[in-house]
Amino acid sequence: MGEEVRAAPDAVARQQAELAPAIAELVACLRRRPPEVVVTCARGSSAHAATFGKHLIERHLGFPVAAAAPSIASVYARRLRLRKQLFLTISQSGRSDDLIAMARSAKRAGALTVAIANATGSPLARACDIILPMGAGRELSVAATKSFITAASALMRFIAAWHGATGFDAALGRLPRRLAAAAELDWGDAADMIATAPSLAVIGRGPTLAIAREAALKLKETCTVAAEAFSGAEFLHGPVALVSPRHPVLMLMPGDAAKRGMGLLASRLRRTRSRLLVAGPDRGRDQLPVLAADHPDADAVCLIQSVYALTLRLATILGIDVDHPRLLRKVTRTR
Repeated sequence: MGEEVRAAPDAVARQQAELAPAIAELVACLRRRPPEVVVTCARGSSAHAATFGKHLIERHLGFPVAAAAPSIASVYARRLRLRKQLFLTISQSGRSDDLIAMARSAKRAGALTVAIANATGSPLARACDIILPMGAGRELSVAATKSFITAASALMRFIAAWHGATGFDAALGRLPRRLAAAAELDWGDAADMIATAPSLAVIGRGPTLAIAREAALKLKETCTVAAEAFSGAEFLHGPVALVSPRHPVLMLMPGDAAKRGMGLLASRLRRTRSRLLVAGPDRGRDQLPVLAADHPDADAVCLIQSVYALTLRLATILGIDVDHPRLLRKVTRTR
């Protein structure tokens, strides 16, 4: 896992050349026939990448994005009404039966089907009209890290081309170097605090909501930490009652318009004397080191690289082998 975390920056740097022709084909299709809605379908870390894509598409392009339940096709044999819509599935292995069934069903329904896949010859990739290769290279670690980051950067490249935003392209050019730097930041204080806690809340909003969900998953699967992710807004609708000195909160601060509300939440939590950790553009005694602000969406991807480094350090403290997590295997096939 550590080797793959360190390899992610190079994978992001390489992916542009392989992705460009497929993205050009896809954007041409979408400009000829814009969808009314985008439907995503994914599992695990790829589902969190899809959540990141939802933010990008809704925030920058204005198309509504909904997540489909793969079991609608694989278990219930029901076809969704997706004619002329965009169906976007994401998978590292491309071998989960329910995702394959949903992609085939969407294609039969008349959707434009697209797979962001690492295994470009996989059954899922073959089931779709267009393949966007994430270019992560060989990934052996059970815990996906490099493939999440390359899926997120592939989504940014796709949105940049569809939207025509030059700011994305410039930020993507800087992203490999920034990812390498993000993995070297010292989050030792967070590792020490989490190591003694019975549970952890991870909070994000806007571009960092998907990052919070991915962070919570990695803490669960690599360190057996009972971490749960929340939107900063949803946290106030009940889960805030969990806050206590025994249950720390990790806040992944966005760098865009969502940061104001998250900053207010951080101030509120500080008044409760909760055990708070804040990663992002905020000021407080509980601040974790982060990179200087660049592009809010790219900055969010850098945050997950720092979380991956955190999980490696935490696992060492807890005496856990991250490459042999309990009850898990690299390829998970669900139906």
